[in-house]
Amino acid sequence: MVSAGDFRNGVTFEMDGSVYSIIEFQHVKPGKGAAFVRTKIRDVIGGAVVERTFNPSEKFPTAFIERKDMEYSYSDGGLHYFMDPESFELVPIGADILPDSFRFVKENVVCRVLSYKGSVFGLEPPNTVTLQITQTDPGFKGNTATNATKPATLETGAEIKVPLFIDEGEVVMVDTRTGEYLSRA
Repeated sequence: MVSAGDFRNGVTFEMDGSVYSIIEFQHVKPGKGAAFVRTKIRDVIGGAVVERTFNPSEKFPTAFIERKDMEYSYSDGGLHYFMDPESFELVPIGADILPDSFRFVKENVVCRVLSYKGSVFGLEPPNTVTLQITQTDPGFKGNTATNATKPATLETGAEIKVPLFIDEGEVVMVDTRTGEYLSRA
């Protein structure tokens, strides 16, 4: 059990049949009246963010979210299969659960699979990946305005903006959180 007075960033707890994670918290002790805890919480499974105040003496059951590193193996239809490196068991995950940043993940990349009480609800790909550019237009001399970019297609099929000096076949680093080009690899 965790009391509202012990809330800290990242604490997960169960409330009203859902699992919430603390994004921000503030203990408020007004000059007149009782103290309270003002929070911003995220529904871990649904993703909705809510602002709510709690009495510091309220208690909630602690929710333990399992984070396990698994290797992406292959896709088959709407399912993506991830292998547990310890038991070599394949775990299927539906495309509806995967985040938008999954478009930068290729086979044999280790991702963090999030589950609560045995059911998978999310996936965290690595923050940066190295991918090869399969198609892009050539950059022309004289096109050297500051921060000039062109579209490029990666080996996973995702499209990003790259500087003009990048050519087809080059390997680049991509930030999966923002989808931006970082550097040559």
